[in-house]
Amino acid sequence: MSNTTPRVRELNLYRQYFNLVAAGTKTIEVRVKYPHLADLAAGDVIRFRIKGTDETCEAEVTRVTEYSDFEALLDGEGPASVNPDTNRDEQLANIRKIYPPEKEALGALAIEIQLVR
Repeated sequence: MSNTTPRVRELNLYRQYFNLVAAGTKTIEVRVKYPHLADLAAGDVIRFRIKGTDETCEAEVTRVTEYSDFEALLDGEGPASVNPDTNRDEQLANIRKIYPPEKEALGALAIEIQLVR
């Protein structure tokens, strides 16, 4: 029996994405492969927070997959898992508003999550 406690990471989300995670309909979180996320792994817990508020929800990481860019990520994961309310082209544009080309060049992470109730 293991006594290891899952690592908890805290990540900020915009309200629209937070609401989808909290509802359990967003199952893939998209991030740039920043050094602080390089060791993110299945079993870790992410505490999502709306920046500047006390609103949080927690999700368990079930898988992390690295892609060369956001287009490959959306093609590999399917846009409905990233944002069920928006089509692929809109999602790509929205992601690239958040992450400029020099950030995308670091690599894209598809973080599969399951809401912790």
